Amino acid sequence: MTDVTSSKSTRRPHHWRHDLIELAALFTAVVVADTIAKTIAKGPDGPYLLVFSAIALVATAAFHTWWARRHGHASHAPPAGATGGRPTADLPAAAGSTRNDKETEEESGPPVETTLWRMRTTVADTPGSLAALCTVLARLGVDILTLQTHPLADGTVDEFLLRAPADLSAKALARETAAAGGRDTWTERADAHDLVDTPTRVLGLATRTALDAAELPLALRQLLGRCTLHSVPAVSLTGRPTGEQAPVEGVLEETVMRLRDPHGGTLVIERPHLPFTPTEFARARALVELDARLGPRVPRSQDVLTLPEGNEITVRRADRRDLAAARAMHDRCSARTLGLRYHGPVGDADRYLDHLLSPRFGRTLAVQTASGRLVALGHLLWDGDETEVALMVEDDWQRRGIGSELLGRLVAMAEETGCDSVYAVTQSSNTGMVAAMRALNLPLDYQIEEGTLVITARLAPAPRPAARTQEQPHEGARRAER
Repeated sequence: MTDVTSSKSTRRPHHWRHDLIELAALFTAVVVADTIAKTIAKGPDGPYLLVFSAIALVATAAFHTWWARRHGHASHAPPAGATGGRPTADLPAAAGSTRNDKETEEESGPPVETTLWRMRTTVADTPGSLAALCTVLARLGVDILTLQTHPLADGTVDEFLLRAPADLSAKALARETAAAGGRDTWTERADAHDLVDTPTRVLGLATRTALDAAELPLALRQLLGRCTLHSVPAVSLTGRPTGEQAPVEGVLEETVMRLRDPHGGTLVIERPHLPFTPTEFARARALVELDARLGPRVPRSQDVLTLPEGNEITVRRADRRDLAAARAMHDRCSARTLGLRYHGPVGDADRYLDHLLSPRFGRTLAVQTASGRLVALGHLLWDGDETEVALMVEDDWQRRGIGSELLGRLVAMAEETGCDSVYAVTQSSNTGMVAAMRALNLPLDYQIEEGTLVITARLAPAPRPAARTQEQPHEGARRAER
């Protein structure tokens, strides 16, 4: 309820003595007026005195009106209590004030440059702990845009999206947060993409996952922030069990999350710089369960292109349902083509196909002729927090621009998903792949790893650049075995 009291309720109570006094005053005024009128009428200058009295009365009334208008505002100013305790300084300016909006803007000064931050800190689960933290942020001139809470057994993790003055550093923000009772504080620069509220963002990720099975790893990355995701199959390429099989409900171990892959095996998500919360674990598990219920799916859109010699080809998405056609293409390829693609024993090439065509490891584009024969494959593979591109074109269809067409489409997909770079593992003798990478007109980095050439193309900056993990000495060998 408000403390404001209406003018009707503040009137003094009516009393009979007021009526008696008013009646006596009226009677006296009538007697005096009658006496004056008789005196003036019987006197020799009666009409002149009557006119003079009227002029004096009009002048007195005009003076009283002017005086009331000039000094009435100060005498009728509302008391502080009439606004529910709000200070008089907060009231709007009076009608006679000479201040205007322009003067107010000049006093406020130019707008302050700000920066968006994501901050996560743990506070005690006691009344007033969050209020103390918000008070410190307000004192620093920090605006809280969004707030999420993640309950824990020994406290609450509060995740903020903040708009702070540009001169406020991350260290100063963490230091003041710690002084207010926050612990394990983590800060990261944010951008406009983080302004979307969490329910809307999660629904969008669920929609993308429902439309395309290959979107699940990307959705988990965007849901959990900067993290590394690996899909470990239950059976190795040689057919031996790997021993990786997470329980149905999954496992949460602070900075490591293990979820059962609907296609077999385990999804391992790591975020060493920031422990996962039970809320994040529940959201990730819900996305994986959604993927499992929907089953295999891939967008069936396709593009028909005409090669320079006049032949028509169709470029479309592929998955494990194209396994038989991909193996038939392998049988038609020469040993040199297979060796340049897989960098290993030619006899093991067929074992990679089931892995490569799985949407869990990335996206695959297939090229087929007008007769339906598969003649080329292009892969965009999620490699932890990096992205690999790989191509293979059947011998009879090489040097026709198919490889460049596939590579351009794969790089466009990588840019859409927010990747900041893609790499290709090949050999210096594979002049076709080297030429296709150069034709992208992107900044390229070249590196020799254990006899293989790794070409990295830097793409347009992602909304929030992913952290680059340091590669171990054997990383190149792992890439070359693909």
